[in-house]
Amino acid sequence: MSHSGLKLALQYILPHRFLSRLVLWGTRWTFAPWKNFLIGRIVRSYRVDLDEAETADFAAYRHFNAFFTRALKPGMRPQPADADAILCPADGRISQSGPILAGRILQAKGQTFSAAELLTDADAASAYADGSFLTVYLSPRDYHRVHMPLAGELVETVHVPGRLFSVAPFAVAAIPRLFARNERLVCHFRGEHGPFAVVLVGAMLVSGIETVWGGVEVPPYASTITRRDWRGRGIRLARGAELGRFNMGSTAIVLLPLQAGRFDPHLRAEQPVRVGERVGSLAGR
Repeated sequence: MSHSGLKLALQYILPHRFLSRLVLWGTRWTFAPWKNFLIGRIVRSYRVDLDEAETADFAAYRHFNAFFTRALKPGMRPQPADADAILCPADGRISQSGPILAGRILQAKGQTFSAAELLTDADAASAYADGSFLTVYLSPRDYHRVHMPLAGELVETVHVPGRLFSVAPFAVAAIPRLFARNERLVCHFRGEHGPFAVVLVGAMLVSGIETVWGGVEVPPYASTITRRDWRGRGIRLARGAELGRFNMGSTAIVLLPLQAGRFDPHLRAEQPVRVGERVGSLAGR
């Protein structure tokens, strides 16, 4: 078996949740030599730009996860002044972007999944039947807070149980319907131009998800679909505001309905992007 074949086979064989729980423990151990070793290893291996961080001092971080979810210095991610700009929700690379065709979203060449599968709700997915999507992959070197692509009021969250396949490019290219199979938190918002969704997808070893309104959402891992109704709670987030973070990295997917606008057709797979960068335009502006 080739090296790539072995990596893919392990995705199906390894105990996803058990390994993720080990990583959860290891990344929150406050023993200074351990957490400093992990931080240094990531900084060197992935060439993390600590000049952007609010603090570059390893000792200032209580544990590795505190470093991994670090804040940036003010002004590091400026937003465009244009009122019609749709913003990138995360630092990372474009996995895919484009129109939602016949209700299906492109995962990788030869791989698609349906919006209904992703959201686990055919009625909610119908709003995006002719819309567009943006998928951003966060690597270990990236800033791991996720921000609002548009201003909106939180309507509902849906915690969906599932696998924890890796979301690295090799797995995305080979594992059918990966994003619709992994554990995830679907965040439904209502904005000026109608609904939009931000989906935070968990992954092997990197399955922790937090939100600014609910705190730690994953783990615990779900055994059934859990819906929380946030209507009338007054949770309104401005365009560009932080909405959550990955405790270790993963993937964020944004869905827009046709009437809201479109993502830039020139966005391409593997293109590096940053929070607050213009990635599309609202309709009618």
